Amino acid sequence: MAPAPSKGRPKSDLFEGFNNLNLLRQAGLMIGLAASVAIGFAVVLWTQGEDYRPLYASLDRVDSSEVFEILEQSRIDYKIDVATGALLVPSSDLHIARLRLAEVGLPRQHSHGFELMDQEQPLGTSQFVESTRYHRSIEGELARTITSINTIRSARVHLAIPKRSVFVRDARKPKASVFVEVFPGRTVEQAQVAAIVNLVASSIAELVPEEVTVVDQRGNLLSKIENDESLILADRQRTFTRRVEDELTSRVNSILEPVLGANRFRAEVSADVDFTAVEQAAETFNPDLTALRSEQILNEARDGADIGVGIPGALTNQPPGTAEAPETIDPETGQPVGPARPSNRREQATRNFELDRTISYTRHQQGRIQRLSVAVVVDDKIVLNEQGQELREPWTAAEIERMETLVRDAVGFSAARGDSVNVLNSPFRVRDIDNIQLPEIPWWQEEWVLSYLKQGAGVLVILMLIFGLLRPVLKSLARTGGRISEEQEAQELAALEAAGLGGYGDGSDATVTLTGGVLGLPGPDEGYEQQLNAIKGLVADDPGRVAQVVKAWINKDD
Repeated sequence: MAPAPSKGRPKSDLFEGFNNLNLLRQAGLMIGLAASVAIGFAVVLWTQGEDYRPLYASLDRVDSSEVFEILEQSRIDYKIDVATGALLVPSSDLHIARLRLAEVGLPRQHSHGFELMDQEQPLGTSQFVESTRYHRSIEGELARTITSINTIRSARVHLAIPKRSVFVRDARKPKASVFVEVFPGRTVEQAQVAAIVNLVASSIAELVPEEVTVVDQRGNLLSKIENDESLILADRQRTFTRRVEDELTSRVNSILEPVLGANRFRAEVSADVDFTAVEQAAETFNPDLTALRSEQILNEARDGADIGVGIPGALTNQPPGTAEAPETIDPETGQPVGPARPSNRREQATRNFELDRTISYTRHQQGRIQRLSVAVVVDDKIVLNEQGQELREPWTAAEIERMETLVRDAVGFSAARGDSVNVLNSPFRVRDIDNIQLPEIPWWQEEWVLSYLKQGAGVLVILMLIFGLLRPVLKSLARTGGRISEEQEAQELAALEAAGLGGYGDGSDATVTLTGGVLGLPGPDEGYEQQLNAIKGLVADDPGRVAQVVKAWINKDD
């Protein structure tokens, strides 16, 4: 006789075995299952995802949009930890990401500016607090402006603005100090320091540049004033010479690089620059070119009758006597013709001449190039043989001459100045790194092998968890639950047989009742409603037994 199934207990042997364990073993089993699931998820994430490390612990103090743009341009993957808000990047790209962000000056320290004035002020704020907030706003705005310079990473400005006084004797000038943090590997030029000083001085009323101090993060005073003018002049001249040499070297590189290729030549230019200030005044005369400046001519003529021939004295000074008319008159001139008379003539001429005169005033320009020396060394040219192998060959004399011509035209060669241009062909020494032969990496050390090994190890760990831990535990629980179910069914069957209900479940016509026995139905003394509810519950829970009882009743009536 087969045992009848029980409708009131769970159908799964696993739950039956789990319920049969004590509380301590149930808690241990649940913790073990949770730990196994967590290990499985960790292994899956380890095999499928990369190791991410935090680039920034928080994005509150950095410009997140600019950071994301730099990472996307550098093709670096990133993600944000939802729990902590940290920016995570792959561990292999962590240092590259930091270098890329450092190149553009990230992260920048944001200072507060005039937005402090937009904050609501509590009622009863003193004038001292308002003035202090205004000073902080100005300092923040100046720090932002100074930070905009490429070489400046961050800046802080401290203003010492004295309180205005109505007494002239107590009047004091404002002062300022600027602290700048320079990017590693960069320097602040003296021109940039002067720009910072003038920027701060121009932003504050009555602040003179001499009262502004600039200090870097190493404690160096950048705004010191050089007292020795000769050293300042020498530094400027050296800077100018270096700029001239760099410009000429750039010209040589730009004209030879398309012909020879990059890293196939080296060019250096040495310029002798004259910084002597010469002022010259000259005055020259040309005797071949004359010009009449002024002329004075004097002509005098005296007739002999007017000349006194007597003895000097009173008689000689007497007026002449009666003149006699001439006997004849010259018809052409109309002058009387008579005996010749003595006469006196005098001619005098004074002439002043001007010579060609030139006055010149010359001021020679400072920084003139007196002499140029250009040196260019060219590597051997590379040719391919019939087998396609690269061979080195020296340049011919004609090719070297052509290069010299290009270099001379590029630097503005002048033989009158004594410039020299030398182009030398010499094979470059191969760098040691080019001769290094890297050892071949075994296949088991390749990156893809490591990736597959990680995935295989993950699958192996998961299988070990499933078949080595979970499956034995579940099978043990199922066996225990099945054994307990069989024992319970055997006990119920024995109770039914003892109550005279052994025919239930095997389809026999044995007597089956609904009252008494193990069912615990209400007796005849109970009320109608209680008996009706008990019968409804029995029909819902065990309709098979109800059908057997109804069948027994029908057979009994027959």
